[in-house]
Amino acid sequence: MNLRQITLKIFVIYLSFLPQTNGQSLSIDITGVGQTQIPIALAPFSVNTEDEQKFSKTLNDVVQANLRRTAAFNLLPLPPLNPLLRHDLELSAEFFDTWKNLGTHALVVGSIEPGGKKRDVITSFRVLDTLNSIDLGGLSLESPNGSLEARTVAHKISDFILESLTGEPGFFSTRIAYVVREGFTKHTLVISDSDGFNERPALQSTAPIISLAWSPKGDKLAYVSYETGKPVIFIHTLITGKRKIFANFKGSNSSPTWSPDGKTLAFVLTKDGSSQIYTASSEGKNLKRITRVRAINTEPTFSSDGKNIFFTSDQGGSPQVYVIERDGKKRPRRVTFKRKFNARPVAGPNGGFLAYVTRIQGNFVIAIKNLKTNEEKMLSRGPKDDSPSFAPNGNWLIFSSSIRNKEVLSAVSVDGKVKTRLSLESGNIRSPAWGNIP
Repeated sequence: MNLRQITLKIFVIYLSFLPQTNGQSLSIDITGVGQTQIPIALAPFSVNTEDEQKFSKTLNDVVQANLRRTAAFNLLPLPPLNPLLRHDLELSAEFFDTWKNLGTHALVVGSIEPGGKKRDVITSFRVLDTLNSIDLGGLSLESPNGSLEARTVAHKISDFILESLTGEPGFFSTRIAYVVREGFTKHTLVISDSDGFNERPALQSTAPIISLAWSPKGDKLAYVSYETGKPVIFIHTLITGKRKIFANFKGSNSSPTWSPDGKTLAFVLTKDGSSQIYTASSEGKNLKRITRVRAINTEPTFSSDGKNIFFTSDQGGSPQVYVIERDGKKRPRRVTFKRKFNARPVAGPNGGFLAYVTRIQGNFVIAIKNLKTNEEKMLSRGPKDDSPSFAPNGNWLIFSSSIRNKEVLSAVSVDGKVKTRLSLESGNIRSPAWGNIP
């Protein structure tokens, strides 16, 4: 780049949140195995028409892919025992014994039938604990008969399976947001399902978009855009595509994060000269300065109960994670002590963990700390891992990483045993954020 002033025209395209695609799909690679794998069989859902058969195939494929993604299940091949695969089967002791003898600890059976409206279908299923001879229940879900709707139903089924068999709340129906950068002047804010499919662009700009943050209800995104020539915080309502400027003070406006109740945002301003953390209502009112230490204070994240704010500060001479009470009345307390670089904290939704970026032998990796025991664990290997974000159930993290000079997304279970990687054929993916369904 020439060391001269370059003037660029900034173009921003506002996109309503509709089922669109950016032309590329994320590819997923899975490594690692869960501590214990549950042997499970997924029976093909019974159908009556060719359209229902297509719906069933998509549904079955997505459920299987979801279960494999957790590495908590061992998907078993189905035996040629058609009478044992009916949705309306009688749950006798003989039935459970037969499946138990086949090595199956769980079985999913279901059916797809015409719905109340034209082109609608009703998907009904049950999850059976064949090891303990227990019917764990199920759901009946009515939806349009389409491939996207089949994926949505499959995610709900997968959530039910995961929670009923492991006790872990499902995360398949959640969404992720990320930025795709192509070249130096094309930046696209994308929303997709948690598995990387059904991706929809929400915003396109020639200026960088960073620091994505979901509202707790999953209906809005806060982020920083450079489209005005400096960092400004926007709040974007996804269903309408409408945006509003949240913070545009003198200097830099950066690092937005939502309180758990969605009523307050914490963020960083330099309007008074130094980088300090502020809070304001989600409407941009009641601005309050939280940090007053003369240092670079940045990257706030609320604790799960909303009473405290974790943040990065160099007040001790190097970037470290600190915590301060939400009202800012007491001095901040240091949280990280090992190594000379710990930054970009994110608090888990269940209150037990704090994830952050740390530097080990020149590599930037994702670390997680148990806030009750102070035990620390490295979840990635680097060399350029960044921007960790917890899944809504608190059991997974997504973050950006660099593989052979290409930016991709990676996800890891909080125990570090299971890892997945999401990448595009072209373009770099960065600034991930994991959010709820509105």
